[in-house]
Amino acid sequence: MPSLIDLTLEGRQVQQHGPWPRAVVDAPVWKFAANELAQGRWSLLGLWGEPSTVHMAIMDEQTAEIAVVSLDCPDRAYPSVSQHHPPAFRLERTIHDLFGLVADGSSDTRPWLDHNRWGVRFPLGDRIDALSQALPYRFLPAEGDGLHQIAVGPVHAGTIEPGHFRFTASGETVVRLEPRLGYAHKGIEGLMMGAGLERAAQLAGRVSGDSTVAYAFAFARAVEAALEMVVPDRAVWLRALLAELERLAHHLGDIGGICNDASFALMHAHCSVLREDVLRASNTAFGHRLMRDIIVPGGVTHDLSEEGTEAIRATLDIIRLRFPALIELYDNTASLQDRTVDTGVLKPALAKQYAAGGYIGRASGRSFDARRTLAYSPYDSLRFDVPVLREGDVNARVWIRVREVEQSLSLIDQILDRLPEGPLRATAGRLREPREGMAIVEGFRGDILVWLRLRDGLVERCHLRDPSWFQWPLLEAAIEGNIVADFPLCNKSFNCAYSGHDL
Repeated sequence: MPSLIDLTLEGRQVQQHGPWPRAVVDAPVWKFAANELAQGRWSLLGLWGEPSTVHMAIMDEQTAEIAVVSLDCPDRAYPSVSQHHPPAFRLERTIHDLFGLVADGSSDTRPWLDHNRWGVRFPLGDRIDALSQALPYRFLPAEGDGLHQIAVGPVHAGTIEPGHFRFTASGETVVRLEPRLGYAHKGIEGLMMGAGLERAAQLAGRVSGDSTVAYAFAFARAVEAALEMVVPDRAVWLRALLAELERLAHHLGDIGGICNDASFALMHAHCSVLREDVLRASNTAFGHRLMRDIIVPGGVTHDLSEEGTEAIRATLDIIRLRFPALIELYDNTASLQDRTVDTGVLKPALAKQYAAGGYIGRASGRSFDARRTLAYSPYDSLRFDVPVLREGDVNARVWIRVREVEQSLSLIDQILDRLPEGPLRATAGRLREPREGMAIVEGFRGDILVWLRLRDGLVERCHLRDPSWFQWPLLEAAIEGNIVADFPLCNKSFNCAYSGHDL
């Protein structure tokens, strides 16, 4: 069996692409890659388009080799990947919505992001006027005696983002769940086209508000890979500090939110206080509660002062003092365990097939963590564990977050103790020839991928992939056989992004 490197050698190499290889291949090689995905030997990291090209990022999980294969589509069609590998379904539907490229052989050609509200079709390809009368969206059928449907959303009772959920149930038991997303589509990829690096970095940080650090981090690393920039050591370590503070805040919020959906408001209140402490410390240290616009290509825009260091260390002390008692309370509350144990089980085989990242994958046996597997700086010189469980239920997803809170506390300590002195930002010369770069960064939900092409100092094309693309379909599988009333609990334990997914 050829390796990923062998596969790319069969195509035309794109020389100005880093840090992993990209090759333009023919249809047989493209189909071979799809078959390897189907056999489980490789994992799909991303699938995206351009007006007459499709790209696929794939990884060999045994070796952590990564490559991008590209296929030209002069007739605006390409062999379907989803025909062999189901995780590609919605990515192919999105490519059609944005560019008009057709996945030959796909069994699901429904629109995904396009709700016929844009005024045009194929806005990033050959723009054509949209249909004046939208056809009804066809949800997948479910057959059986006594089945009924429950429609929820896109407007919800809480102050959350929009998404529609169509339940088919037998009594209280969920037989099928099918979401419809795309309501939070902002056209980020279109806005990126022609943007300067400063503007593009701001856009990246606004893809999903709860992952602003992770997206900015991934975008910056992709630019730096394209331009072969060397980031100053102090900026490298400050970026990791920002990323761990973001992870810490949102894991604490999620743990409380899951307990709240199980009607245990006490945990929610106390975890919310701890999350607020992290956000306030972040504001003191970096001038913004969510640390937006701090990471930029070449480094960071804000240094850490002694006051900021003291605020972070004081917050860590508070969490270490209060968090263990909260976890003991969670573990010893029988009524809470009754709601979370064996609820919303995601089987390890599905987590592996969909290359599920973050706490969702690690709670179901998939140990991938970009910080460890891809070992980017400074994580390659930091001590931390990647917690993994196999139960795959709500309880397991809580415990993965608990252990990651503990690891983030340790990582922040190490970073503060070893933070080097030096400049905060490097600059790159303006190169006129096209350069391409890709980066994968571990956000609090999982791995975020950014691929881009730069030309003459501007972004010619940028694709950003949220971990939720591969997590939303798994929520559908996890909820089957559970009661409708447990959906909020399962949904919160997944906490997939709407905005990050919808772009």
